[in-house]
Amino acid sequence: MVSSTEKSIYTFPIKAVGVIGGGQLGKMLTLKAKEMGFKVIALDKDPSCPVSSICDELIISSLYDTEKLHELAKKSDVVTYEIEHTNTEALRHLEKIGTKILPSPALLELVNDKLQQKSHLIKYGIPTSKLVREVTKTDSIEYKSGMKELPPLPFVQKARKGGYDGKGVAVIKSEKDVDRILETDSFFEEFVEIEKEISVLVARDINGNIVSYPVVEMVFDARSNILDMLISPARIPEDTSQKAISIAYDVINSFVSSNLKAVGVFAVEMFITKSGDILVNEIAPRVHNSGHHTIESCLTSQFEQHLRAITGLPLGSTKQHTPAVMINLLGEPGYTGKPVITGLEEVLKMEGAHLHWYGKSTTAPFRKMGHITIIDEDLNSAIQKAKILRERVKIISENT
Repeated sequence: MVSSTEKSIYTFPIKAVGVIGGGQLGKMLTLKAKEMGFKVIALDKDPSCPVSSICDELIISSLYDTEKLHELAKKSDVVTYEIEHTNTEALRHLEKIGTKILPSPALLELVNDKLQQKSHLIKYGIPTSKLVREVTKTDSIEYKSGMKELPPLPFVQKARKGGYDGKGVAVIKSEKDVDRILETDSFFEEFVEIEKEISVLVARDINGNIVSYPVVEMVFDARSNILDMLISPARIPEDTSQKAISIAYDVINSFVSSNLKAVGVFAVEMFITKSGDILVNEIAPRVHNSGHHTIESCLTSQFEQHLRAITGLPLGSTKQHTPAVMINLLGEPGYTGKPVITGLEEVLKMEGAHLHWYGKSTTAPFRKMGHITIIDEDLNSAIQKAKILRERVKIISENT
């Protein structure tokens, strides 16, 4: 990029963006990146991962491979990630020798450890459920076997590391649930009665400008604890919405206060309790499932916004022009193998319905295979359409 006092001139590709992870988030990020004039180099262990068909180059290796992370860094002007599970120690070293990695490896390291994340929220006075106690792997085995007395029931256990898509969380409501205790380093937190689960997408650029999207409402699949239906805007009072956005801003500013480079899109997931309190549950330092609807319903999608933020471009408008509902297409229980979609014509015939197919070569129970976004001027109509498609569209496998 060459700058003058009057204008900026860009050559193409504008920048080379390195993406750690080649799943569906990486694919949707790459689709927008190519549209905007960026070059994309991705790193993933699967040669047929979703991003493989559209990125400029795919480095095939584990996301923890130090050598391949160095290769990705050398080929990129800026590196980002679509999944948290990577080698933060290697990323810290790369940042130290000059690689631009956003959000920063230190921030990723903090968020990756759910106990550190919880402690950070408490330190900065951000509302969250109470921390009951830290639990080592040995402790968890002893709790499970009855050698240690449980804390007062009910409570929630969260694994410190590795949790993703409903994994790494156990709700212990009675002694009959003790066999659910996870045998890993973790912590117990207060169980709260939840009225709604919501998420706020926030973007921050390299100059410190922050924008947020309208609050969304999330409904989870009870079988898998994976997001089933997303409703935007959330069906909550305006003052509750503004309070949630304010809390999300506080989260991002707490990272800045800790000298962490909080640049990019962040999803701040929250609970609205039965008593009306808003509590932060978890933070994802990346584009997120709760923002997929922005592709069709907002002036700037979360994917474009993330690219703008990490490459030094101005942030875009987060205005939502049409109400939206999104449903995840999960692999049906009992089916594994080459995916087959039933009900495709139902999607194509429905006004306002948009199918996104991730291109994964195999399906498995509750695996995210795609999503459908429905936009409609009437939110209730969009919800009804989503419910119809959720019942009619299924992901199964061949020869079953």
